[in-house]
Amino acid sequence: MSAVPTPARPLRADARRNRDRLVREARASFAAHGTDASLEDIARSAGVGIGTLYRHFPNRHALMNAVFQDALTDLLDRSAELAHAEQPCTALVEWLGAIVTHAGEYRGLARALMSASGDETSALTSCHVPLRQAGERLLARARANGSVRADVSIDDLLRLTNAIALATEQTPADPDLACRLLRLTLHGLKADPADPPSPGD
Repeated sequence: MSAVPTPARPLRADARRNRDRLVREARASFAAHGTDASLEDIARSAGVGIGTLYRHFPNRHALMNAVFQDALTDLLDRSAELAHAEQPCTALVEWLGAIVTHAGEYRGLARALMSASGDETSALTSCHVPLRQAGERLLARARANGSVRADVSIDDLLRLTNAIALATEQTPADPDLACRLLRLTLHGLKADPADPPSPGD
């Protein structure tokens, strides 16, 4: 008979306040300086020691995961709203565009999400997995109505959106770059009856 896991103990009020301050300061620091911002500076701004930061967040990805929970919720809510759209391909493209916008808010986030997608031990996996599931549902609808090619995968689409966000991050003087790259990339999603079948079809 397996042992029942012990539920995590709730944080004391002072510990919860420390955690909330750390997340708030990290969000501001990541927005201003990128996700490589100094953790020591974040702890100092929150009025705690670096040891307190590491007790709450054992590594940078854990802190990033906490910072991005609100944005993750917004993206998941948007995917639910688009799940019954009349044009599934348009809905998918709109949602991917929202991911590019989100990833572009913090310098270094796109790179971190790309690395976390292949690392199940990363704390950012808890962001990547629900995004992948939400995207797969939108993609499945677009495939089902014949507007998106059958060989398109959500993993490839998420890699592409992160790559676009990363390219945009490197070219801040061109604010329209993300939209242009997304349009160019997603043009290849659409099914074309004139296309020859893939090998093995």
